[in-house]
Amino acid sequence: MTLRIQRSEELESVVYALIGRIQAEQVAEVQELLNSDSSDHNVVLDLTCIKLVDREAVQFLAKCEARSIELRNCAGYIREWITQEKMQLQLKQADRTSSILR
Repeated sequence: MTLRIQRSEELESVVYALIGRIQAEQVAEVQELLNSDSSDHNVVLDLTCIKLVDREAVQFLAKCEARSIELRNCAGYIREWITQEKMQLQLKQADRTSSILR
């Protein structure tokens, strides 16, 4: 199964329902879609039907959250993985900052 994307609107939000699996090959497609949507609406990624992700997809989802994109109905294991990726990124940034200050 590949990735399918369905777009809908809710009040002040644009919702992209992602269906299937997200792997490195699909990240660019989703990123391009998000960049092309120049609406003034909030953006939501509905992950209800996502069952499989790889590390690049998780890193992408973490970046989406950092850009205030809501991740809706995110599976527990994906949420935990996103949290771990964010912590690793923060550690790397702290290491860079401390090495610069030395």
